[in-house]
Amino acid sequence: MKPLNFKKHLSLLRIYCEKNGFKGWDPYDGLNSPFTKNKLFENSFILRFFWIQFFKRFPLNLRPILLIKKEYNPKGIALFLSGYCNLYSVSRESSILEVIKFLSTTLLKHKNDMFSGACWGYNFPWQNRSAYLPTGYPTVVTTSFAANALMDAFNCTKNQEYLDAALSSCKFILKDLKKTKIGKGFVFSYTPMKRDCVYNASLLGSRLLSRAFHYTNSTEYLFASKASLLGVISHQNSNGSWYYGRNTNQKWIDSFHTGFNLECISEYQKYTKDNSFSENIVNGFDYYINNFFLNSEIPKYFNNRIFPIDVHTTSVLVVTLYKLKKITEYSDLVHNCLEYVIKNLQHKKKGFFFYQKKYFYINKTPYMRWSQAWMFYALSFISLFNKNKL
Repeated sequence: MKPLNFKKHLSLLRIYCEKNGFKGWDPYDGLNSPFTKNKLFENSFILRFFWIQFFKRFPLNLRPILLIKKEYNPKGIALFLSGYCNLYSVSRESSILEVIKFLSTTLLKHKNDMFSGACWGYNFPWQNRSAYLPTGYPTVVTTSFAANALMDAFNCTKNQEYLDAALSSCKFILKDLKKTKIGKGFVFSYTPMKRDCVYNASLLGSRLLSRAFHYTNSTEYLFASKASLLGVISHQNSNGSWYYGRNTNQKWIDSFHTGFNLECISEYQKYTKDNSFSENIVNGFDYYINNFFLNSEIPKYFNNRIFPIDVHTTSVLVVTLYKLKKITEYSDLVHNCLEYVIKNLQHKKKGFFFYQKKYFYINKTPYMRWSQAWMFYALSFISLFNKNKL
């Protein structure tokens, strides 16, 4: 068993993030450029989509040139908030508690009040393959992370405002999201805008409802959480994997969304004491651990190819293993993957993490949500692990 001592790297990253006030760029923020605020972009799905993909994939960061500002991203703030709550559980430092209060207040300021309950979207307009989402339009993914982080903050501060906002998000999930009936259950939609089936997104909603049940004992939350799990479980492949979604253009299998699925099902069982999905976790974890880590060192993005190598994959590995209580068993894998990513993707002096390592080059753009927030969140679980020795 290799020791998991990454305190120095967490400290460097923390200094960078605090120095930048937790504001930054995002892989998908290309439409925040003032040069896109015209009729040409307003009327063209193709132009919006390819503009975002160009910014995401281009090896150099063009954002300063095209006047895209660093901003707060609600999901990034949520990840930082949960990470600081983990660090507070380790040290009980008053300075960390002040950051928790700041991040909680920031998150609440950026919530969307136009739906049935508290909800959150991204700080940029977003064009994906099937829909256009305006700035701030809520998704179950961002809302789940934000509400979960506010519950973490409540546990640290006992500020009832944080818990009330988090619990109100359940109304958004149950009343505003669409439900697609599948088998004995259903799948929540990604947004209120249209009916779709993205499995990890639906499970994030399920997890939030199960944690809300832990606080409220609401049978409505319990039944909906289990029904939405049943819908996703019915689409688990025979080898234990899940495709990203139900549509024909969503038939890929990647590392971090697989990790989300396992974490959410595990958390459901933790909060509800219903262990009827244990076999699904076992089968899914067996596929996950055997298909996404080359030579027990290199984290793969997809199941069928190595590149790009991304901070996201190793970060989710740490969180998944922690939530499934498997870090001790796989400590060598965690150590090797973190060591590889730190060696190849962390700036040695400034502490931030680059976006991705491609086959021929490294995209060194320092995305705040995608890279910094996720790695900070993951390393905070290493701190928890070292304290608790699960």
